[in-house]
Amino acid sequence: MNEDREVLKLVGARIRALRKERGYSQESLGEKGGFHFSYIGQIERGEKNVSLVNLAKIAESLEVNLMQLFAYVDEDIHFTESEVVIQEIVAMLRDASPESIHLTRNVIREILKGS
Repeated sequence: MNEDREVLKLVGARIRALRKERGYSQESLGEKGGFHFSYIGQIERGEKNVSLVNLAKIAESLEVNLMQLFAYVDEDIHFTESEVVIQEIVAMLRDASPESIHLTRNVIREILKGS
């Protein structure tokens, strides 16, 4: 039972770290994912055994790959070079204007047409 609680605490701590990294409050993350802020708090404290479906919604709200929720803060997880580049692109777009985001999408779409 303690091992179960430890996994919940590790995943919760990872969600908290990612949320803070993005400057989101529990309330704003909850709104993005369709959850009450108190539910986010319970997950972050390891009090809730959150479903895989809800973890996927949280990952999407944090704009990360679901696997990144399991990259515990104190463990070394390796991502492919492509995953790292994609995350860098997402980070750059996070602060971009809506116009720049749309332009970027159109450029990427054109580049990938030739692939």
